[in-house]
Amino acid sequence: MKGILGKKLGMTQVFTPEGNVVPVTVIEAGPCVVLQKKDVENDGYEAIQIGYADKKEKRSTKPEVGHAKKANTTPKRYVKELRGVDLSQFEVGQELKADIFAEGEFVDVTGISKGKGFAGVIKRWGQSRGPMSHGSRYHRGPGSMGSIQANRVPKGKRLPGHMGSETVTIQNLEVVKVDAERNVILVKGSIPGPRNSFVNVKQAIKK
Repeated sequence: MKGILGKKLGMTQVFTPEGNVVPVTVIEAGPCVVLQKKDVENDGYEAIQIGYADKKEKRSTKPEVGHAKKANTTPKRYVKELRGVDLSQFEVGQELKADIFAEGEFVDVTGISKGKGFAGVIKRWGQSRGPMSHGSRYHRGPGSMGSIQANRVPKGKRLPGHMGSETVTIQNLEVVKVDAERNVILVKGSIPGPRNSFVNVKQAIKK
């Protein structure tokens, strides 16, 4: 398993040698720093902790500053753990860059979806509305709350509420191009979140 943290820069398109248009998302992948190695003896599982995007020291807590100094780096804004790795291939303070991936590989990208605010059932769940004509007393409401006999609203009932701002993973996205000099990866298709949002790029688990 290999992975890296990055930032979504936006979308563009590239052309194949045959002249076909491929929509791609541009991800600034790294450089990330290995902040910690976790093993079975001390932590109960094996993983590496990686950090991305420098954070001002005056905006960091003392534990964050001390933790980063062990890796000879500055505190990071985005920190995640990566499991299922070979610990012998990593050292604390090591830098990970976009070239850990190659063209043609498949990745899973995780991010926070765009927030839509408070939304009704039609926008949030795709429900159909009632007749809008005169005399109808049901237009855009959530509909039945369930059986009278239950004396409660059943769990999972689709109702209005906050939409978006959820952790979403898009699987099996193809790596179209890797620019090691700029630390940029182009992946086919779209990924969750607005521009400049943090994303987690990992090797596809279903390929």
